[in-house]
Amino acid sequence: MSRPGRDDAPDRLYTITGGRSRSGSAALFDMVTLVVAECAPAPGMQSEHAAILRRCERPTAVVELSADLRLPVGVTKVLLADLLDTGRVSARHPPAAELPDAHLLEQVLVGLRKL
Repeated sequence: MSRPGRDDAPDRLYTITGGRSRSGSAALFDMVTLVVAECAPAPGMQSEHAAILRRCERPTAVVELSADLRLPVGVTKVLLADLLDTGRVSARHPPAAELPDAHLLEQVLVGLRKL
């Protein structure tokens, strides 16, 4: 396996994704989607897919995975979509943080202005 990111020549990226720039399932992933491997890499598997499965033994954000693999986020999403479609990974979005009550924020702002 060549070292990911060493030469991100367009032909290399084209080969990694099989010429795809998008996949239907890729839309399910955004930068903070957490990905978890559901199985270990299989013999003969594409090296980038195997690397993703090894790195996702614990929940890993797409952006972190992309940085670790030294691949563009779009390419990483296509690879993740392949693994999701075959049940090798699961994806979930982190829980949305609840925003404080608007009235409370106004009170804090008033208090800060009085300082």
